[in-house]
Amino acid sequence: MTDMHATPETFFISTQRGLSGQLAVYDWPAPEGFVRGRVLLVHGLGEHMGRYAQVAEQLRAWGFAVRGYDHHGHGRSEGPRGDMVDARCLMGDLACMIDVTRQLSLAQDKPLILLGHSLGGLITAHAVATQLRPVDGLVLSSPALATSANIVQKILLALVPRLAPHLCVDNGLKPEFVARDPQVVQAYLADPLVHRRISAGLAQWITQQGPLTLAQAFQWDVPTLLLYAQDDHLVNPAGSAQFAQRAPACVQAHCFEGMYHEIFNDPDQALVFAQLKDWLDAHFSA
Repeated sequence: MTDMHATPETFFISTQRGLSGQLAVYDWPAPEGFVRGRVLLVHGLGEHMGRYAQVAEQLRAWGFAVRGYDHHGHGRSEGPRGDMVDARCLMGDLACMIDVTRQLSLAQDKPLILLGHSLGGLITAHAVATQLRPVDGLVLSSPALATSANIVQKILLALVPRLAPHLCVDNGLKPEFVARDPQVVQAYLADPLVHRRISAGLAQWITQQGPLTLAQAFQWDVPTLLLYAQDDHLVNPAGSAQFAQRAPACVQAHCFEGMYHEIFNDPDQALVFAQLKDWLDAHFSA
C-alpha cells in the first residue's frame, strides 16, 4: 500500500515470551470526538505497515482508531528478513497485538476489527478459524488462502523446511503484478523497507495454513468482508472464491474484475473503499 501524508505514531514492543524480539508498531489515533471502533492492520509478505497510511487515513476519517505492526523479519521489526523464529511466531505476534490493542484507552469498549492483506489476510483468517482471540469483525484483502506451487515446488516445500527451515531465498513475486498503477510499482521497487526474502519455514507455513483455513469456512461465525482481485498474479484468487462459496451468510465477498493484487492501490480504488465503508456502516454504526 502506498504512503500518504499522514505520519503515524511509532514505537516498539516485545511480544509474549519474546519470540519475535522487538516489533515496530504504528498508531493512527482516532479523530477527536466519537470513536466507532478499532482496526488492527496486518500487512503482506515482504512489505511493511508504512505502506498502509492511505488505508489508515480513510478508516480514521470514518471514525476508527487504527493500529498496525511490522511482522518479525519485516519493515522496522527485528529478525532476519523474510524468516520467522518458529511456527508459533506469526500467530503469537498477532495474539499479542490484539491484546495490547484492546487496551487502547479511548476505545476499550468499542469493537475490534482485523484487516489483513495477502499474507496478513491468511494470518487473520487463520486466527479467526482457530479462535486465537475474540474479534468483532474481519476484513480480508486478497488473502493468501491458496498458492500456485507446482509439483516440484511442493516436493521442495515438504523436504527443505525439515532440513533448513531458516534458509531464505527470493520469494518469486513479480513486482509488475503488485498493482495496475505503474507509480505504485515504482514506489514498491524503490522502498528500502520492502524485501524479496522468504524462508523455507515461512513458505511451508503459508502453503499448509491456507487449506486448513479454507476447511473451516463452513463453520465461520465472525462478520467478514472478503475483497479480492480477479486478475491477481501474486496469490491464487481461487482460494478466495472457494472460501466465499463455502462460507455462511456472515461472510460478504466481492471480486473486483481486472484488478491486480493490491486492490486498495488500484486506479479504481474508490470502488474498493466504497465496499469497505458500506460493510463497516452496516455492522458498526457511526
